[in-house]
Amino acid sequence: MNTTHEVFNQPEPLVDVNLFDGNRPMQDALKFNAPALVTTHLSALGQQVGSAEMQQHARLANVFTPQLKSHSRFGHRIDQVEFHPSYHALMTAATASGLHGTPFSDAEQASGTAHVNRAAAFMLFTELEPSILCPISMTYAVTPALKDNPAIYADWAPQLTSRAYDPALRLWKDKPGVTMGMGMTEKQGGSDVRANTTQAVPDGSDAWGPRFTVTGHKWFFSAPMCDAFLILAQTPSGLSCLFLPRVLPDGSLNQLFIQRLKDKLGNKANASAEVEFAGATAWLVGEEGRGVPQILAMGTMTRLDCALGTSALMRHALSLALNHTSQRSAFGKKLIEQPLMQNVLADLALESEAATALALRLARSFDRAATDEHERVMQRLLTPVAKFWICKRGSHFAQEAMECLGGNGYVEEGGEGIMARIYREMPVNSIWEGAGNIMALDLLRALRKADAAAALAHELAPAKGMHPALDQLAASLPTRVELMATEIEARRLAQDVALAVQAALLAQTAPPAVFAAFCDSRLDGHWGHSFGSLGAGTDFATIIARAQPR
Repeated sequence: MNTTHEVFNQPEPLVDVNLFDGNRPMQDALKFNAPALVTTHLSALGQQVGSAEMQQHARLANVFTPQLKSHSRFGHRIDQVEFHPSYHALMTAATASGLHGTPFSDAEQASGTAHVNRAAAFMLFTELEPSILCPISMTYAVTPALKDNPAIYADWAPQLTSRAYDPALRLWKDKPGVTMGMGMTEKQGGSDVRANTTQAVPDGSDAWGPRFTVTGHKWFFSAPMCDAFLILAQTPSGLSCLFLPRVLPDGSLNQLFIQRLKDKLGNKANASAEVEFAGATAWLVGEEGRGVPQILAMGTMTRLDCALGTSALMRHALSLALNHTSQRSAFGKKLIEQPLMQNVLADLALESEAATALALRLARSFDRAATDEHERVMQRLLTPVAKFWICKRGSHFAQEAMECLGGNGYVEEGGEGIMARIYREMPVNSIWEGAGNIMALDLLRALRKADAAAALAHELAPAKGMHPALDQLAASLPTRVELMATEIEARRLAQDVALAVQAALLAQTAPPAVFAAFCDSRLDGHWGHSFGSLGAGTDFATIIARAQPR
């Protein structure tokens, strides 16, 4: 007897599904934040990134991870990172979708929805493979910062905003497209970049402005195969922002040496490195001695991507859980028909939709901050709030979604091994660009520099009278904001601002069942300390049906 058993009661993988067409929370959030945006291209992208072919590229890029090639076979120092072809296929798709510097092209800026449009596309691509988006995100953040050196921006902007990808290590002007990274963190400082010791000595001036010779190190140097980087170094006037290309204008390699690649918990397809500068050449960006404000401006944009990325990972984890429980049977019925599982799935759906609503609302402020004072204040206020709260919820969310799949979610093999990859990926957005305490402290700084209480009241006003718990929280926030809570209370304030804004957004974008359940659980205390503890009066069927990915 050769056949011992028949394989049954195993779900089909979630492949060849349109990730945009099935995402009703995203569609409704886009209608609210960018009503004039035509979404045909997002539907096409949703079909592409949901395909079995692209999911195979994502799997291979994580299985065959980047390899450091410090020397050539003949002993020459080359300092290059070698990637699997699937990594390049993913990078090609991401740049073709305009997820890097493209929103800063004149055509995209004229649309008035460049950042919301890009945010939605970034979220869809994150569901496919998040870690390769590190250099994409940094290129997005760095592109506008380069305007503080007009000569460099004039030379590099066409390639930074193009939709072409060229992984070759060669002169920027010979490439159809380029990417950029950042080098800020040093081993002794971490988030405290003022403790940086890397030194930059003046070395004359040329067409790109003041030039420096840089000696030092960076402890986290993500995507070391980018074409250029913005780094922080100590100049005679203090900590300054410098532009450091891999290939110098004369075609020679810059004196940037990769010491090793980081062995990380997740983010496996992306190469993160430790590097040393031994007389590297770099050019000043912005005002000498003003490196911290320069880097904070870029950090604002990468923090947006942290919120977008975690929201998308939540959506993907939820979709996998819904796909599995809709097909898998236990104790005589489908898992999704079991009351306790319905409670868990509905609770996850609420969290996912609230994260999507807040992340895309933040993206809208990036489109309008230059011309709308309210949007400018909300951008400053919501950036640390969204980064803190959404990213903080991510790991717990992924663990609960994984539990919906049981052992199938814990293993790495096959289609459902994606859940394990999501779980490993979740913590990075919470840590990158400032962990929770840094975000909470940044919120306090934001409260001191703008009329945040009035802006927050205006933001919450459309939902006034729609739920007593939200009214109570909204009424308490202006006083707390005016008092600018002490540091010891900063995390709680960030949490409450996030929840209030999420609830107000759901009142305007989601069905009443979603809004009511969110307020009852998150604001009115009818909720336990874990997912799956919604009240018995919750409209589980409506919430789950709305969240279904197919």
